[in-house]
Amino acid sequence: MRVPGMTVETQPAILDARVCNEGAALELALGDGRRLPVSAETLWRECPSAQGKARRMKGETTPPQGLRIVALNAIGHYALNIAFSDGHDRGVYPWDYLLSLARRPTMEDFISAA
Repeated sequence: MRVPGMTVETQPAILDARVCNEGAALELALGDGRRLPVSAETLWRECPSAQGKARRMKGETTPPQGLRIVALNAIGHYALNIAFSDGHDRGVYPWDYLLSLARRPTMEDFISAA
């Protein structure tokens, strides 16, 4: 239902995703021209797989030292599967979830604003 005078914010489309910084991050290229990075550590920590959820429930949120993204695989037109250097490769990341991770504030955002 549309409410008069109310606008609906639409998400910019993700046109491309690529591994950057020698596997330390994933960069999302948006339809509006922006490029947003997501660190390998964030992706590993927030993995939506059953194994990732179990790790978080146990409080195991520290990524392995030197973690890198080693492969990306498209899952249809709706998601990416990301493989990491520690062997974890079960996470299916829908595009909207990747965009939400990329938009999260980081510690650097707070430090640079001070």
